[in-house]
Amino acid sequence: MLALHPNILEKKGKKEFVVLPFEEFKKMEEALMDYEDLKDLREAKCKEKKCKSYSIDEVKKTLDIV
Repeated sequence: MLALHPNILEKKGKKEFVVLPFEEFKKMEEALMDYEDLKDLREAKCKEKKCKSYSIDEVKKTLDIV
């Protein structure tokens, strides 16, 4: 789990902004990108279930590659 140390800034007594140390921000950004990549991969795998797949040996034989 990503440990965060936020500083909350208020405006007129209402929580308005969060400030994070830069390194924590970068780690959070990377985790979010990884999550998006995983989501895209899962979606692609779901779509691929409907497609015919070929083994590497079948591809080599079709392309006449030894």
